[in-house]
Amino acid sequence: MSLFGLKYPIWQAPTGSIAGAELAAAVANAGGMGAMGLTWTPPDIAASLVRQVLETTANPFYVNFALAFPPNALEACLEAGAKIITFSWGDPAEYVPIVRRYDAKFGVQVTNAAGAKRALEIGADFLICQGNEAGGHVQAFASLAAVFQEVLPIAKSCPVIVSGGIGDGFQAQGWLALGASGVMFGTRFVASQESRAHIEYKRRLVKAKRTDSVLTVCFDGGWTQAMHRVLRNSTQESWEAAGCPPLGKRPGENETVGQTADGQSVIRYEDTAPRDGFTGDIEAMCLYAGQSVGSVVSIQSAVQIVEEIGWELDAQNFLTRSPNSPI
Repeated sequence: MSLFGLKYPIWQAPTGSIAGAELAAAVANAGGMGAMGLTWTPPDIAASLVRQVLETTANPFYVNFALAFPPNALEACLEAGAKIITFSWGDPAEYVPIVRRYDAKFGVQVTNAAGAKRALEIGADFLICQGNEAGGHVQAFASLAAVFQEVLPIAKSCPVIVSGGIGDGFQAQGWLALGASGVMFGTRFVASQESRAHIEYKRRLVKAKRTDSVLTVCFDGGWTQAMHRVLRNSTQESWEAAGCPPLGKRPGENETVGQTADGQSVIRYEDTAPRDGFTGDIEAMCLYAGQSVGSVVSIQSAVQIVEEIGWELDAQNFLTRSPNSPI
């Protein structure tokens, strides 16, 4: 919190195309750390999104790049004014000089002790410790508890942000008590009013239970051999019923299940999450969700989410109460 001047130790996950400038700015203005995932965004559009956030808030936010793909927009984002970068799914050593050239800070997502050591060797300002309870594409092979137990002793004075399956301030309190410096929330913010997720996707998050989240390789179109955690749906169910067959033998393969806002086809088993303007069978598309999905009980604004989690943290004596606090 002191490193970045945050009101709350609440970090929004960079949920790809679902988290745009609106959500990042709203979380930042509420006192948390906003985020955008811009791995697949063209440099000019990525720079425009960064400027849009900067025009809306003076508070910190970060931009993420998954290094399983080239970070083509990295320098454009830095030049536009991004001051915090995070990297996942790869070793960012070759990109560190670019980040430092713009006097920016960077964090690295890690999933074991060796990854934490490497991140510290290249000068990471903070670590993001992910467990396999997380939604979206999951880098971790072990639970957050197991990964955190490995990473924290190595991190020492380097701040560690925990990520995976955390849905409210009461759960976050436990991680802060164990030594985490911040807690990342993904699914809660996917269901926010500012999220670009399709309304039917958000409604399904509200209705879902923790057990409806499944770690799978079913939706591999666009990012092969990467595990991902999603809501169990008709596509996942039919694939399982068929015995989880490989590419080329899956039921309904190559079927068009819908269209994007600009009319492009969405094919069954694609890793594309349904966004505003998508049409077709939304339920059958890739609906990313972590094990924290049971904490999503309504579609709230980002401010409401941050303040609710902050209140829960305050109720556990982790934040300083104001004289007029009702608790």
